[in-house]
This record gives sequence, structure tokens and C-alpha cells, in this order.
Amino acid sequence: MRIRVPATSSNLGCGFDSVGFAVNLFLELEVLESSDRWEITHSLGADIPQDHTNLVISTALKIAPELTPHRIRMTSDIPLERGLGSSSSALVGGIELACAIGGMNLSTQVKLQLACSLEGHPDNVAPAILGGLVVSTYCEGILEYVKMDMPDVGIVAYIPDYKMSTVAMRKVLPQELPFKEAVWASSISNVMIASFIKGDMVKAGRMIEQDRFHERYRAKLVPELLQLREIAHRHGAYATYLSGSGSVIISLAPMKRTDELIEVFSKVSNAQVLKLSLESGGGTTF
Repeated sequence: MRIRVPATSSNLGCGFDSVGFAVNLFLELEVLESSDRWEITHSLGADIPQDHTNLVISTALKIAPELTPHRIRMTSDIPLERGLGSSSSALVGGIELACAIGGMNLSTQVKLQLACSLEGHPDNVAPAILGGLVVSTYCEGILEYVKMDMPDVGIVAYIPDYKMSTVAMRKVLPQELPFKEAVWASSISNVMIASFIKGDMVKAGRMIEQDRFHERYRAKLVPELLQLREIAHRHGAYATYLSGSGSVIISLAPMKRTDELIEVFSKVSNAQVLKLSLESGGGTTF
């Protein structure tokens, strides 16, 4: 039995904690034989547990504490702590694992509610479960979401060689925003979503780059952001933004411009630069 969950990019502009999409990098779990204890083997580094404390297994046990222990083989090409939803993919993988081993036939809505209750916000877990572009809100325990079409767009990811802790990156954010600023941010987000619906990536790109919630506070910790945005504009990109809490920087561009962007981004530093694509499917068990 195998489980596969996609990576995600979130915090598109003012869609902070609410707008994200799935991309074609994956966490994969191969469920092997039952055992007397949990064991999850991988080559992701010594910081990632290989027992029941691993996020995949601990999530599954929160949902179904009586699960029979198994040996699991885990592989992932999602960069860790970079802003592409590595922890959310593990969490969703844990939900799928509980369903698979425990014989739980949970609906998509229940999976989403569980994921949001554990994660606290839906911007990564919703597209990890549903695939595609998802606009969502999770407030006072109630989840509402819309999965929508995303215009045909090229996706280029610039992946620095340093990690960013989500907890640390949230600490640099303000606790409050002035009312006028919040209204401004809300209006920008509204136009961004309307532009996606209309298929107008030029206008959507302008709105993505006018975030008022997080990038201005985090940009000093990811110094390449403004440099890459300027470069990307010169090469026809629609928008360049900080994915999640960073350090990955995503550029959205016409398909014909992606190879050009990869070439110029690769000259900035020794960061990894990848061409990605929208992943229409979410977490699956097969």
C-alpha cells in the first residue's frame, strides 16, 4: 500500500493563511508489514524521527490511537522547512495512514476538518488534500473552501540552501493591523481572486506583489526576494512571492518564459532552481 501527498505553495499575496495550491513534488509512504512497534525509515536526515514520534505517525495516532504498528518506508522530494508545505504533507500523510491502516472511510470534508484542527489554518493542508488551487477560511473551528481553476501558468521555484522555521517567521509578524490597512489588504486579495477567476494573470500578479500581511516583515530574512522580483519582472514574470513563510521564492510566469527564468535565477546564487507545475490531485492511497 502506498500513500502520496503533494507539496504546496501558500500565502499568495494577501491570501495569507487562506490561499494555496498543490505542486508536483511529493511525500510518499510505503506501508509495509505490521510490527510490534512503529518504524519509519527514510533518508531525510537525523532530525526527522524514525519512530512513533515522526509527524506522520503521531498524526495518525491522534486520529486512531489503537492503530496496529507497521513498518513504513518514507521518501520525499519536498524541501524541508522551506515554505513548500513539508510539514503539512506529513500531517495529511498521517491522516491518510490512519484511514488506510484503521479502515476508516473518512469523507474529504472530515479529513479537511481534522487537518485544520491540527494545523490551525487551511492554506497548505487544503490543497494537499484536494489538489489544485484552493481558497479557504478556518475560523472558530469552521472550515469553508472553494477549489478553483488556476490559469495556465509556469511555476519556477528558487530554493535557497537555508531553512526557515515557521514558528520563528511568525514571530516577526505584527499582532495587529490598523483598520485602514486591513481593508486595503482585503480589497487587494479580493481583486487577486477575481483575476484568477477571469484568467487575468497580469492583474493577479500585480495583486500578489502587493501583500500587506507578511512579506514586508519577512523580506529582510530572505534577502533574495526583492532581487529576484526585479529580475523576474525584466524577464516577463507575472509575480514573484515568498512561498509560505520562506525561504522558497516562487515566480509565476507565462510558460514560454520559465526556462529563461530558471537560467537567470541560477546565476543569482548556488540555490536550487526548479520548474514546477500545478498538481491537480491531492493526497491519495493506492
